[in-house]
Amino acid sequence: MIPVELHPFAALRAVVAHPDGDVELRAGDLDGVLELARVAARGVHGPGEHPFSTPWTDCDPAERARRTFRWQLGGWSSWTPQDWRLDLVVRRGGTVVGTQSLEARHFRELREVVTGSWLGLEHQGRGTGGLMRAAALHLAFAGLGATSARSDAFVDNPRSLGVSRRLGYVDDGVSRVLRDGVPAVQQRLRLDAAGWTARERPAVHLEGVEPVLAALT
Repeated sequence: MIPVELHPFAALRAVVAHPDGDVELRAGDLDGVLELARVAARGVHGPGEHPFSTPWTDCDPAERARRTFRWQLGGWSSWTPQDWRLDLVVRRGGTVVGTQSLEARHFRELREVVTGSWLGLEHQGRGTGGLMRAAALHLAFAGLGATSARSDAFVDNPRSLGVSRRLGYVDDGVSRVLRDGVPAVQQRLRLDAAGWTARERPAVHLEGVEPVLAALT
């Protein structure tokens, strides 16, 4: 574990209790990052699927593991109080299954985060995606004082769009982007803190928020 004296996010932890295995999001977890790289190597989506704007999965398993490792460490090294990306290792029942991110630009003024995530192919279909997003949103709104959260997904990615809409995100327009050199449509989605508070949602236990708040002020 990275000591909090070296990085304010190091002790962050968000946990959703569940009878089929608690869902835990944790920062500062180097052992978890190593296991996450192995999860990525085993596959993140089926053949022929293209769920990401950047085709980082379009490579052999060893390179996919390296890309995952570098990406996770990159968020730590580039952090500033205003602009940051928090990549949390996700465990289900103690097993590393994927990652959930929160990213912010000009956070003090905008109080807005962007969410992103992926699960290893072998760990999909258990409802983990919704629980880990709910935990991240609770961290953002209740823990860090965000007032809005954004997300997006390609219109041919119904699973991601379904998670967002079940959690209360509303449509926020569309964007045309290039995906593997071909034009594709992304659905933008948005959720504000009032909408989040008004919805029924799972209880989330937070730890390690105080050092982050001190660093963000």
